[in-house]
Amino acid sequence: MHLLRLTSVALPAALLVGLALAKTDHGMVKMTAPEGATDATKGYVDVMNTMSMGMLQDFTSDADRDFILGMIPHHQGAVDAARVVLAHGTDPAVRAFAEAIIAAQAQEIAFMKDWLAKHPQ
Repeated sequence: MHLLRLTSVALPAALLVGLALAKTDHGMVKMTAPEGATDATKGYVDVMNTMSMGMLQDFTSDADRDFILGMIPHHQGAVDAARVVLAHGTDPAVRAFAEAIIAAQAQEIAFMKDWLAKHPQ
């Protein structure tokens, strides 16, 4: 189901921004930046691919654990995307928003890792 939703979102989005798509060994859609893409675009593509691959997991049938395991790479993707905009963006409001995302998501990632440590399989 996740792959279907991701594909239905990623494909139109990729076509809109001119990204190339390729399937990974897991059947996951992997994006590649178009030739001549900016470093920021390349960074966002890398972030999306890393996050998407990180969210692939063997589900445990434990709804809480599966949620946490999927959300850690999702939140890390937000942190990594925020770092891309800090490296390449110039708008002060966007940069402040990115810094706030990094701070908030870092706390949430710490909570999730702590939760996993307290709830071993």
